[in-house]
Amino acid sequence: MADEFLAHPLITITNVIWSFSRTTHQLQLLLIHRAGAPFAGFWALPETTLRERESADTAAIRLIRDKIGIHVNRGSTEQLATFTDPTRTPGERALALTYMTYLPTMPKLQPGYGATDARWFAFSAADEAGYQLQNGRTIFPLGTSTSELAFDHARILTVAIRRIRNRLDYQPTILQVLGTTFTLKEAREVYAPFLMTTANAIDNSNFKKTHQQLFIEVGTAHDRTRSGRPPKLFKLAELKNPM
Repeated sequence: MADEFLAHPLITITNVIWSFSRTTHQLQLLLIHRAGAPFAGFWALPETTLRERESADTAAIRLIRDKIGIHVNRGSTEQLATFTDPTRTPGERALALTYMTYLPTMPKLQPGYGATDARWFAFSAADEAGYQLQNGRTIFPLGTSTSELAFDHARILTVAIRRIRNRLDYQPTILQVLGTTFTLKEAREVYAPFLMTTANAIDNSNFKKTHQQLFIEVGTAHDRTRSGRPPKLFKLAELKNPM
């Protein structure tokens, strides 16, 4: 029997939204608690349905505005991948066009339409086998054969993490979570979990040397709560379009 044509699949936009906590010095990832079926009561990445007269890029920006109430520019968001596994959703076939967004601040979250809760989860290296997301006692291991996240969102996160890790030495767009300027220590704190290590274990001098083509020195930080020499500030060099 020949395969049937899929004339009108449901197209969703899924957004992997990253930020950084300067309180805990950890990367953060946004998850929402789904209100309705399918996967009611599960934690998931924010998503929306593509509207008839909008592009996927526009929908990705709208999703951020609708879900957490902030406006971002196109440069803060990049395409990740398209996920088309026929079994990724129960019932109606749905394709996921996925994006990654980098927020330099962590806005206070209010769950939007279709969600009962929205929280920031700390991203860290769990062990040699993978990574994890954690908010209080709620922990989601990543990189395992099973996941408690909705749909194939653990798989999407695995692809997102691999993308970021593979580009750390030539296109570290993840550093946009630090804002327009950052210290080398902050950059090491962002790099560390992807490298399965700690920021203190990354030698600062060697880190600066091996990334000098990516970081441009722009001044010094002014922190009156610290004694000694103030740390230098850097910005990202102009990066090639990550698309």
